[in-house]
Amino acid sequence: MYIGMFLDRDGVINEVLSHRVKFVNKPKDFYLLNGVGEAIKRFNDEGFKVFVVTNQGGIGLGYMQESALDDVHKKMESDLAEFGAHVDDIAYCPHKPHANCACRKPKPQMILDLAEKHKIDLSNSYMVGDRAPDIEAGREAGTQTVLIGDRKDEAADADFFYPNLISFADSLTK
Repeated sequence: MYIGMFLDRDGVINEVLSHRVKFVNKPKDFYLLNGVGEAIKRFNDEGFKVFVVTNQGGIGLGYMQESALDDVHKKMESDLAEFGAHVDDIAYCPHKPHANCACRKPKPQMILDLAEKHKIDLSNSYMVGDRAPDIEAGREAGTQTVLIGDRKDEAADADFFYPNLISFADSLTK
């Protein structure tokens, strides 16, 4: 069994709703947040399987095609490779925000599917997100939960709180 590091994408790995970008619908809109490449490299070096679990309702709403999302993820993987970092797999929910599908966070299905596929011990794994649905999905899947950013009031039941991914990696790998 492996230990997994499940990462939300927007707001944890890349900028969203920033001065440069509102939504990430094209590769040119994708910017790694500071320290993310180094953090994921540390997770890789520590033997974690690193996964991205992301709601992408823009597909269901018609703002982007799945092929465009694939291009965004190729850009993410290329940017991470510059740090010697990689993700082991990516899961996304393409459905509209209120479609009540099984895969959209806060439901845990993306995490559960990745865990089964990659033989992950969920009780020793982490779900890292910047919003309450991420924390709820991790809790429902049986992982430890980490809230990144300053929304403690929104996801007060997270197990751990850090300002960003690199500070979490620092605490875990030192």
